[in-house]
Amino acid sequence: MTIASIDLGSNTVLLLIAEYNGVFNQVSTILNQYKTPRISAGLKDGGEISREKISELENVLKLYIDLAQKYFCQLVICKATNALRIASNSMQIITEVLEKLDLNIEIISGDEEARLTFLGTVYPLKENEYCTVLDIGGGSTEIICGTNDKFHFKKSFNIGVVGITEKYFFNNPPKETEVKAAEKFISLVTEKIIDSISPGIKTFAVAGTPTTLACIKKSIRLFDENIVDNSILTLDDVINISNDLRMLNKKEVAFKYGQVVEGREDVLFSGCLILYRLMIHLRLNEITVSTKGLRYGSVIDYLIKKDILKSSK
Repeated sequence: MTIASIDLGSNTVLLLIAEYNGVFNQVSTILNQYKTPRISAGLKDGGEISREKISELENVLKLYIDLAQKYFCQLVICKATNALRIASNSMQIITEVLEKLDLNIEIISGDEEARLTFLGTVYPLKENEYCTVLDIGGGSTEIICGTNDKFHFKKSFNIGVVGITEKYFFNNPPKETEVKAAEKFISLVTEKIIDSISPGIKTFAVAGTPTTLACIKKSIRLFDENIVDNSILTLDDVINISNDLRMLNKKEVAFKYGQVVEGREDVLFSGCLILYRLMIHLRLNEITVSTKGLRYGSVIDYLIKKDILKSSK
């Protein structure tokens, strides 16, 4: 069985085409794609996603549907997160996409986003293996801690790389005063988790910030999932790359690091600040980078609910 899974985020829209093998009870990757239409650009809570951004989104979704057909997918799943959660014209967009592309977009809550991200990142865990997953997105950040899909803690915070960039960084590269203001705000939000999660436990980080930082650390300019997945980022890595990024404008970032930063040139530094603060609060000297997350979780969740894939619980 072949399934296409779309993660419709605030900055990035990702596609996974995965195949379930019933003989081995495994889900394997056929194709991963990402585009960065940044539908949350300039979006405030209760505001509208612009006509221009809707058009860009529809072009990306059309491309993904064509790829799903090319790979003979029996099902296309599309989960939307923070941008469509807060936009006042979300239902208009959903209706338009359904009519034009015959694609059903499901807007999921922050808690459901956290659950699916955790499931897709760590499935299947060893029995009773305990870990944390960090998902730094464009409009929100999810933190999930538990074993299998039994959660000790899950929380969605309204801080993301696009939101921080637009709210605090009016210069490129940002001024020192802007950086300090952003750091203060991030710290005020993230310090709330200190008493909720045991510090120092094995932690995975998903989404564009950690995967891009892993590419930079390994000096690769073209993304390679086989190299990035399960690689390690230390706190010193995050600090050193962050110090480099804060001195560069987005054109210099693109020139220095290549295709791996495409669509994230101006927001990667914000992601570094969020990741750094989370690692400090959770007392982490290192994290494991995962290329999986929500879109994988959507596939696994579907297969488990249909009694196709044997649950790891």
